[in-house]
Amino acid sequence: MTDVPSASDTGCFLEMLVREQRIKLEITGGVTTWRLLPSIRHQKVIDRIRASITPVSGASDGCGCYHLSDVSLIFPDGSYRRPDIAIFCVEPPDIDESWECVPEAVIEIVSPDFSEKDLSINPPWHLAQGVRDVLIVEPCERWVQHFSHGHPPITHPWTYTAELHCGCRVTI
Repeated sequence: MTDVPSASDTGCFLEMLVREQRIKLEITGGVTTWRLLPSIRHQKVIDRIRASITPVSGASDGCGCYHLSDVSLIFPDGSYRRPDIAIFCVEPPDIDESWECVPEAVIEIVSPDFSEKDLSINPPWHLAQGVRDVLIVEPCERWVQHFSHGHPPITHPWTYTAELHCGCRVTI
């Protein structure tokens, strides 16, 4: 049985859980959130989506369509986030610390206990940081919402293929 930490030890306890990769910790606009690491269903959806990411043939801007899962990023407002999938046109550097870079696109998988954050907070926040496309994937109800600058979100059925502004294609 694990001892429950005292209030004064809570910060150290959370840091230990993060180091041991037992929880996902984020700071969004000054608000800290944490949760247990994603479920098997969540990880399988991420893997299937990442396997589908390819450049659109003939795309003019030559995006490399590099994608990472659960990578620690620092955004312009100072927030630390770990998107389920982040897509970049440039190859990410080989570093061990958080990368100060805004992805071209972000794909978030809805988690049952965090659906409000995934549906209400993430899309407008990502767009405000300069992310050009945000896809919210609901694996249990099998739908996808596509958010992009200047357009209302559009809900699509589960077998949706998006052509992203950066020149990548992804199939959910």
